[in-house]
Amino acid sequence: MSIVFGFLGWSGPLFAAAAPTSPLTLNPAAAASAATPVLPPLPSKMNVPAPGPVTAEPYAPQPIRQGGVVVPLYPAGSPYLKKDRVREAEKYTIGGGGQISSIINIHNPSIEFHPGSGALNTGTVVIVVAGGGHRTLNVGGEGADFVPFFFNHGISTVILRNRLRVDGYDAKTDSVYDAQQAIKLVRAYAKEWRLDPNKIGIMGFSAGAELATPAALAWQTFDEENNVPGNPFAAISSRPDFVGVIYPGPTPFTAPRGANAGTWTAPAIPRDAPPSFIACAGWGDRGHAIWANDWFTAMLKAAIPNVEMHIYARGRHPGDTPNPGDPPSTGGLTNRGFIAYGTWHERFIEWARDLGFLGKPGVETQAAKDVLANLKRPAPGGDRR
Repeated sequence: MSIVFGFLGWSGPLFAAAAPTSPLTLNPAAAASAATPVLPPLPSKMNVPAPGPVTAEPYAPQPIRQGGVVVPLYPAGSPYLKKDRVREAEKYTIGGGGQISSIINIHNPSIEFHPGSGALNTGTVVIVVAGGGHRTLNVGGEGADFVPFFFNHGISTVILRNRLRVDGYDAKTDSVYDAQQAIKLVRAYAKEWRLDPNKIGIMGFSAGAELATPAALAWQTFDEENNVPGNPFAAISSRPDFVGVIYPGPTPFTAPRGANAGTWTAPAIPRDAPPSFIACAGWGDRGHAIWANDWFTAMLKAAIPNVEMHIYARGRHPGDTPNPGDPPSTGGLTNRGFIAYGTWHERFIEWARDLGFLGKPGVETQAAKDVLANLKRPAPGGDRR
């Protein structure tokens, strides 16, 4: 028996019926097997990303997400690069969906630009800085996943590929320089990418926040040190217009332990420091919540405008082992088992809208107005009761 379908003037069986078998020629087991159709094998994954080739030139980073515009942070021969390693290829870990989950062996750091919706363009861009404990760079869940999310709000995304401690770099200098240089490059190409040069933010996750937070304090020093002849970015500011601090590692206001504890002093906070959005789980991620609060408290004491923090009752740090009955320990945009912590990114969009970052390009933001007003106020002095 066969099933007959008719369409477009054709009628015939969709699947050919199996030829009848005779019980005289097959035993019962063989007959049953012959009567059961076998599924065809599934094809292999297609277009799985792979690092670029090793050549005599500095390694050319490949797009993490299809369509990305990849720009190296430094020119060939820059003193920021290690000449003996800059030609080495990156190493990928591929996730279950076939996308890049994480990267190591980054010796030619870069940015990767993805535009927001042209119809909704706000001119705002977020430079996302993935975590990974300085051992790996989780550019999937804390990088590429944000491209479609921000796209639908008219926000462009830049994925930073910074150098890592595991590859022989200093996370407090080399990696931070990468974040500061990324801001310079994005601002330099703002016109070409239809961005507002006054709406450039940086958002760091876990170890990535250890790059974003110092970049929100020390831009003047970086700019002065790189104001040298022949640098096409010398006159371009590396100050971010806002900063996202998401389940952060230690910030510049976290006092060190051990021998250096007695001599440590907190860094100065510029009066025009950018506004901050902070999000973290609470008791389930207590250490990172304390580091988040270090940043919040310092900004609040310095009277920096528009600092907002969300500490959620439930949730854990990405990768932690959850207790029985706990929501999953995932990061980035995941819903974390549909707990409130899984909506932090919606709170970020609300905050950004309140401060004018979702308005039209070229229109002064509320954040910028508040920064200028703060510069005119007397410096805060101690507790006010």
